[in-house]
Amino acid sequence: MIGKRIRIFISEAEEWQGKPLYRAILELLQKQDVMGATVVRGIEGFGPRHHLSTERLPDIANDLPLIIDVVEREEKVATLLPLLDQLVQRGTMTVSTVQILHGGNNA
Repeated sequence: MIGKRIRIFISEAEEWQGKPLYRAILELLQKQDVMGATVVRGIEGFGPRHHLSTERLPDIANDLPLIIDVVEREEKVATLLPLLDQLVQRGTMTVSTVQILHGGNNA
């Protein structure tokens, strides 16, 4: 099956309505019955403002980069993107085509 992968790049310090943004995104994705999503914490990185975040410096280690990977059918991704766009105020989202080899119960 051909699907789409949404990749969201945000900062660990980003919040949405008083909770970590990554948690708000995951809760939204669960409510939308998404096939799957994973949050990966980076050890170092920078965003559009080129501010380096690294775990090597304890003073700024609370703002490490996060990547949220979402894999879903193309039709569903089209409905998810506007919802995610409301949550992700600062960050980057990409969408790429993927081949889903095993999609669990939703395939």
